[in-house]
Amino acid sequence: MKPRHIGRVVPGPGQESVWDYPRPPRVEKSSDRVVVSLGGLVIADTTDTVRVLETSHPPVYYLPRAAFRAGSLEPAPGRSYCEYKGEASYLSVVVPGRIEESAAWYYPSPTRGFEELVDRIALYPGRMDRCTVNGERVEPQRGDFYGGWITSRVVGPFKGAPGSLGW
Repeated sequence: MKPRHIGRVVPGPGQESVWDYPRPPRVEKSSDRVVVSLGGLVIADTTDTVRVLETSHPPVYYLPRAAFRAGSLEPAPGRSYCEYKGEASYLSVVVPGRIEESAAWYYPSPTRGFEELVDRIALYPGRMDRCTVNGERVEPQRGDFYGGWITSRVVGPFKGAPGSLGW
C-alpha cells in the first residue's frame, strides 16, 4: 500500500517514485556514471554501480572497492545491522589534509539476495564535497542515518526528514 497522507509526488516522464520501490529492498545493477570528490580530488569514478532501492528512500549507490583512489578508504570503528542486508562495517574516507570518519560502509558478508554488494562501498553523499550521477549533482538524503542519493530522476517525499520516522 502506498501512503497517501504524506503527499506522495507523482513521477513525471523518466522519473521514479521512491514509493514504488519494494520492501524488502532490492539490488539493481546500473550503468550510471558515479563520480565522487573529496578534498579537491576525485576519489571514485565508475559506471560499474548497483543501486539499492527501498520504499520511501532515495537509491543508495554501491561502487566497487577497486573504483576508489588508492589509500582513500581506511577501516573505521563501529558496526550496524540491517534486517535485510546483514551486518555493515564502516570506513573513513581519507585524502591529504582531510578525514571523513565513518563516511562509507560495506557488507562483508551480505545476506542472501544481496550478494551483489560484496566488495562494494556506499558513501554518505553529504559527507563528500561532491557526488554526481550521470553528471548531475546529488542532493543527500536528510538525516544522519540514511545514505540516499537524490537526483531529478527520483521523487518522494523521502524518509529522513523531520517527522518521517513513523513512515
